[in-house]
Amino acid sequence: MPTPSVPDGVTGSHLHRGAAEGFGADAARYDRARPVTPQEVADAVLSYAAGGPLAAPATPGAEGGARPDGARPAPTVCPDAGPAARPRVLDVGIGTGLSALPFRAAGADVLGVEVDPRMAEVARGRGLTVEVARFEEWSPAGRTFDAVVSGMTWHWIDPVAGAAQAARVLRDAGVLAVFWHAADLPPGLRSAFHDLYSHLLAGTPGAGMYAPGTSAADGYEAMLDRAAAGLAEAGGFAPPERLHHVWQRRYTAAEWLDQVPTSGGFGRLPGDVRRQVLDGVGAALERDEDVTREGSFAVRHTTVLLAARRSR
Repeated sequence: MPTPSVPDGVTGSHLHRGAAEGFGADAARYDRARPVTPQEVADAVLSYAAGGPLAAPATPGAEGGARPDGARPAPTVCPDAGPAARPRVLDVGIGTGLSALPFRAAGADVLGVEVDPRMAEVARGRGLTVEVARFEEWSPAGRTFDAVVSGMTWHWIDPVAGAAQAARVLRDAGVLAVFWHAADLPPGLRSAFHDLYSHLLAGTPGAGMYAPGTSAADGYEAMLDRAAAGLAEAGGFAPPERLHHVWQRRYTAAEWLDQVPTSGGFGRLPGDVRRQVLDGVGAALERDEDVTREGSFAVRHTTVLLAARRSR
């Protein structure tokens, strides 16, 4: 789900942590409504951390991150930890665990850092280990990792302090990988939602959420640029690489409505505006012929990812 409703846009989003730290107010909704990170993304990051190229395997027809054959890759070998080692992954802003699940499924040992104890509790209910802290202030207590990952979260982290902290906890040649899932709606719904958001959220960044002529993935390039600039300023990383992984998920009208309140900043809108947005989205879905005929609609997701190896 896009998060352009952060005040001051992407550049200063980490200065407005209150929006991020409010997701836990309805952690259960966030957990059920947001998509799980695709398995292919986790596989690509772990392969990269093991010294391979940054490339996601093509899996036509995969939906919501599921691997159609149910297979899982073998655990990645850490060069400094012996042939039987499981990769060690630190998930920054683990939330309810949606970004961590495919890394665990791939055989990694995952530790999460999460600022909101309510979100952390949901992740712990999945058997994930989570420490509650702001990442920039978190104490690694001498621990090191093969990969530091952050899904749908790095824009809430100070880009320079976060990169410096990642460099401190990564082993030599370990990988920092930050990524976001951009959702592109079918043209009819995109147009209807643009009319609604540009009217109700006029004067705010959220007004342009569904602007015509652009893709959501294009909008997230600013997130990658910001992360890359933070890495360059912090130092300690080789030049970053980028990956785009396209996948699809179908939503019913009820499922889409359920995730609308989980977008960044929605909870800070006045109550009457929140109601109007939800009512308007619901009405647009009821008017859409494809939704009415099929009972659901396909959303094209693109995971945009930036990864860099620790160089010192």
